[in-house]
Amino acid sequence: MVEAQSVQGFKSQPRLPSFAFPQRYDLILRPDLSSCKFTGAVHIAVDIADETRFLVLNAADISIEGGAIWFKNPISGKELLPSEVVMVEEDEILILRFDEILSIGEGILGIRFEGTLNDKMKGFYRSVHEHNGEKKNMAVTQFEPADARRCFPCWDEPAFKATFKITLEVPTHMVALSNMPVMEEKHDGLLKTLSFHESPIMSTYLVAIVIGFFDYVEASTSDGIKVRVYCQVGKSNQGKFALDVAVKTLDIYKKYFAVPYPLPKLDMVAIPDFAAGAMENYGLVTYRETALLFDDHHSAASNKQRVAVVVAHELAHQWFGNLVTMEWWTHLWLNEGFATWVSYLSVDALFPEWKVWSQFVDESTMGLSLDALAESHPIEVDINHASEVDEIFDDISYRKGASVIRMLQTYIGAECFQRSLAAYIKRFSYSNAKTEDLWAVLEEESGEPVKIIMNSWTKQKGYPVVYATLNDKKLELEQTQFLSNGSEGSGQWNVPITYFSGSYTSQKKFLLETKSAKLDIVDMLDSSTANNNQLIQQNQKTSGNFWIKINVDQAGFYRVKYDDNLAAGLRFAIESNQLSPVDRFGCLDDSFALCMACKQSLSSLLSLMGTYSGEEEYIVLSRIITISCRVTDAAADAVPELQADVKQFFINLLWHFAEKLGWDAKDNESHLDALLRGELLIALAELGHEVIIKEAVRRFNSFFLRDKHTPLLPPDTRKAAYVAVMRTVNSSNKSGYESLLKVYKEIDLSQEKGRILSALASSPDPAIVLDALNFLLSSEVRNQDALYGLAGISREGRDVAWVWLKDNWAYISKTWGSGFLITRFISSIVPLFSSEEKATEIEEFFASRIKPSIARTVKQSIERVKINAKWVKSITNDQSLGGIAKDLAGRKF
Repeated sequence: MVEAQSVQGFKSQPRLPSFAFPQRYDLILRPDLSSCKFTGAVHIAVDIADETRFLVLNAADISIEGGAIWFKNPISGKELLPSEVVMVEEDEILILRFDEILSIGEGILGIRFEGTLNDKMKGFYRSVHEHNGEKKNMAVTQFEPADARRCFPCWDEPAFKATFKITLEVPTHMVALSNMPVMEEKHDGLLKTLSFHESPIMSTYLVAIVIGFFDYVEASTSDGIKVRVYCQVGKSNQGKFALDVAVKTLDIYKKYFAVPYPLPKLDMVAIPDFAAGAMENYGLVTYRETALLFDDHHSAASNKQRVAVVVAHELAHQWFGNLVTMEWWTHLWLNEGFATWVSYLSVDALFPEWKVWSQFVDESTMGLSLDALAESHPIEVDINHASEVDEIFDDISYRKGASVIRMLQTYIGAECFQRSLAAYIKRFSYSNAKTEDLWAVLEEESGEPVKIIMNSWTKQKGYPVVYATLNDKKLELEQTQFLSNGSEGSGQWNVPITYFSGSYTSQKKFLLETKSAKLDIVDMLDSSTANNNQLIQQNQKTSGNFWIKINVDQAGFYRVKYDDNLAAGLRFAIESNQLSPVDRFGCLDDSFALCMACKQSLSSLLSLMGTYSGEEEYIVLSRIITISCRVTDAAADAVPELQADVKQFFINLLWHFAEKLGWDAKDNESHLDALLRGELLIALAELGHEVIIKEAVRRFNSFFLRDKHTPLLPPDTRKAAYVAVMRTVNSSNKSGYESLLKVYKEIDLSQEKGRILSALASSPDPAIVLDALNFLLSSEVRNQDALYGLAGISREGRDVAWVWLKDNWAYISKTWGSGFLITRFISSIVPLFSSEEKATEIEEFFASRIKPSIARTVKQSIERVKINAKWVKSITNDQSLGGIAKDLAGRKF
């Protein structure tokens, strides 16, 4: 029996006690969309595992009237009323004390409750959409990570799986959806009662309800699973692309996981107000409109790819997350890391010409960047309270998680890995699993010490930089934890090393299990001598033509720093086009990261970038663009007099391919060309390229003054035009800014609104930036969309942005503080700075404003400022920079 204790004994606990478990929920909800209120009742079949006088479950932001709770004791059958009912707001728990002991067995807990459809985009909330020209409310749920408790009292933790039988009372003329199909529908005047089939066993965070006005498109899988895409009335055509992707993806996953999709239907719904990108609710997946809808006339190639990847990600969760669920939020990466990795598997099968696996490597840099901070966290991170969960939906759980999965798959082989995942899914279907459970299955199938290898990647934060030196015909490797602040951590990893020279067929593998190792590469040296018809110098240093590339195809989650001679050899390999695009990308990205960490000079990075003059591959040019923006800003802070030379070098480097692509799409051009055109033109506009800016403004004026469908400004190049226009806007000439706002207010397409918002703050005039930021707080902008406007703040506008953030912090905290979106305000503005003084000022401001939901983001953002400051100082001290910058600026590539 649970020992007698007071209600106080259950407070401030990270997890719910385990002496009672829910088995089944009978839930009825009656939302009033006019008053934005709801009432409800729930009957929960509860398994009492140990005699107790208490029941402890989750509840938050709902009211429970006196006398609205009862419990039917398993043995006596008596209906007991609790003698004490305590709602603990800070812990979001409901504690019920009974005078009579609750017997072991299955009892029934009944609770009546009421609540408000909130505007926080969490729990059971209100979204606003237009129907027949009028604004109407819809009711939507978003329960991940821990917000089902804001809709109904429940055991709101992933491990407490149960079945759900849901009944809704809604207006007759509205569409109402839940996880399962409707079993029975009854009408009573203006109301209808919908009873849905009982769900499979699942966690509370996957329960979903959507009520509103919708159109839909429909198709079926080869198994006869009905798939629908719901969207606002009049937009159904925009759901056809996602529908096609979904139908095909379900068939791909059925084969890959060797388990069919387990529900009789799949609905996907575009929600106008939605905090995340999408949510994988079992059988009823909800999305931002930008992540589900595709318009043939107004959506860009990047929008199309995003829809495909997000749909594939959410459907992967139907197996990885829904069918097999993490035991606790510490194992969130099992959901998100795997869904991220598997989504690329599906999209690559559907659209091989997109080369998404090479783009995966580009995306993984976000994980590498975040995990190089001292304030990073392990993939498996301790979560002591539900309020801490939001912050770990980050690039560690998603990008690093997916990257270490790719690394492991590469190490044990694709076929073995697939067989292991199928076995894992079957073994843990309809239950919960920990990371160790997955490792155990992989070890059984592969015979490899997976747990030992992978624990070093999931249980400690960070990753290594592998120092490579060629000495006496041996390749010497040494690993050290890589940190962007330039220091060296104490971590050590089991690193799957892959390397080759001359030919990809000569690739070799090695597991670096210790701090350092030496590899005999005489055969590679001999091969290089034969291939290049040159002799290796007697001291075994390279002649410049011998090269070796470590971390083939960037399959490993680590960086490499080569000694000077090996680095020179790699420059030769890049110039002579002997490396794949992904490996060229890897050499560049590692060099940039090492430069930021002050492990190599900016002049050496620029010299390396000069070897990419003939580059035409999307992922490499995309990375050059990103690096050019970062370097230009840092150089402006460090040596303002060299900013023009640095900018001109990057313009020279990018212009040749931008000129080749032009502004207009070519017949039969690739998807990647369409992606690249937009990125190149945006970059050149930001760098101040006069030809680009002049042409962009001309096209925008034509677009604005004539028909909005003019072919002069197709979707792929619109943002470039918007950015170019904003680069010409200032306080005395605001016409371009006002024109953009006019387009924003007139157009009814979420993707277009996002493009415009992301350009508004790119003006070099701080006053315009302030206007743009204030616009984000207006009623014209949905709360979910403010983050778009934060993404494009110009360097010139950073000071006014910081003052704006401080001045509006109380309002921002109140409006966005209950979800993860508030962290974007911090991470978008704070890291723009590069001085120790500013880091101190920021630290002092947040000292009295820290909450668990932003604590990690604040620390990480301040650390980035300090890293920037150290980098700027090293650039200032780079004696070679001036000459190299001028030389590169004068070259015509």
